[in-house]
Amino acid sequence: MPNSAELLASIHTELLIDGRWQTASSGESFEVTDPATGETLRHVANAGPADAAVALDAAVAAQQELARTTPRQRSDFLHDLYREVMAHQSELAAIMTAENGKPLAESQAEVHYGANYLRWYAEEALRIPGLIRSAPDGHTIEVLHRPVGPAYLITPWNFPLAMATRKIAPAIAAGCTSILKPASATPLTALYFADLTNRLVAKHDLPTGTLSVLPSTHSGGLSDTLLGDSRLRKLSFTGSTAVGAQLLQQAAPHILRTSMELGGNAPFIVAEDADLPAAVQGAMAAKMRNSGQTCVAANRFIVAQTVADEFAEQLKQAFAKLVVGAGTAEDTTVGPLISADAVDKVSQLVSESLGHGASLTYQATESPKDGYFYPPTILQTNATDPILGQEIFGPVAPIITYEDLDEAIELANSTEYGLAAYAYTTSLATADRFRAEIDTGMLGLNRGVISDATAPFGGVKHSGLGREGGSEGLLEYLSTRYVARP
Repeated sequence: MPNSAELLASIHTELLIDGRWQTASSGESFEVTDPATGETLRHVANAGPADAAVALDAAVAAQQELARTTPRQRSDFLHDLYREVMAHQSELAAIMTAENGKPLAESQAEVHYGANYLRWYAEEALRIPGLIRSAPDGHTIEVLHRPVGPAYLITPWNFPLAMATRKIAPAIAAGCTSILKPASATPLTALYFADLTNRLVAKHDLPTGTLSVLPSTHSGGLSDTLLGDSRLRKLSFTGSTAVGAQLLQQAAPHILRTSMELGGNAPFIVAEDADLPAAVQGAMAAKMRNSGQTCVAANRFIVAQTVADEFAEQLKQAFAKLVVGAGTAEDTTVGPLISADAVDKVSQLVSESLGHGASLTYQATESPKDGYFYPPTILQTNATDPILGQEIFGPVAPIITYEDLDEAIELANSTEYGLAAYAYTTSLATADRFRAEIDTGMLGLNRGVISDATAPFGGVKHSGLGREGGSEGLLEYLSTRYVARP
């Protein structure tokens, strides 16, 4: 693998449209920085509305050709892309750490996780469902599933590879062309992946408009152009609930198929009979991955009163072992936040919480002076603390206690969000209550990591609609057609 500077210099930083790398029509570019240092990594072409229109033309022109390819052809392409990603896993991880800041070990884990979507949907491409049966009156019923059509895929900065593969892989498996808009904070990983993808398109005789990639700071202009065109038929977005709601409004006039993976406020419940060392280990996995900057991060620790002190002490000991630093450092376990604004937001939330009566259980005292770092923090809070109602997106663990299971479940559900939840108990009866009554799309029972390419990922309420991953993720890119014949 080339050294870091050579690797970053090798990345295509233009727009990928119709199989060709090209500058933005406006000639604009924007800078991508290292959140651990604030230093500029590269300047990237800044797509505008005119570029989005050209990319949609390419996607529309290629749609029927891609739809006519065989499931085996699309499957072979995705299998080959999986192998290509794994062959370049070191490069992808290094790029991810450079622009995102997460520890290199976490970036390496994301490459494997993201690649698994390519492998899974390579297999699912061969299993597109269908049905043929006799109707009660004797005629024949056929149920077919066809590609929805050109798709617009918007990904966030916190998982720059996995969020792209989680959308692109099922789109191609279903036979849909797509336009990817990666987050402007972390476009380099997506551009490197796009280059790998584009090299294989010709090899597998797929149309050049199969995938376009438009890095941009003009999110509104791109969305206005693409969502305002009736030829676009699918929107998949991962990001904040506020932006998701705006996109749903824009998608409404043309009745677009939409998938929305939005904000979260995940409860982490520790029952009085929980295995506390296991719960603490799960808490660290659920809270501290990517410095707490994940939509499924444990946001509220709801702990039985009888074990709260012991849990807090064990969690404090685990936090004290964390090493804050640049993701490139071998011993780093907590990297920087994505921006100065992110640090300010987390700092303000903690300050407001302390002013509201919370107490500080632990806060790390050492962190780098440069870059966008926030020290890992544990708070003891009360039920009315405003921090419990917001997505923290940082390395802060607020603890609140409860007296009985009814109160624990009420606290867990007292949010407009419903993406993920975690619960630790050794009681089957208690676990059954959590399964039945916690109102989220996903639940980790005695497990702090729930993401899996083969399982449906998504939430309820303000956390979104639709699912990504699993067999359900493929159906998001397929429309159902019923055919009646003699």
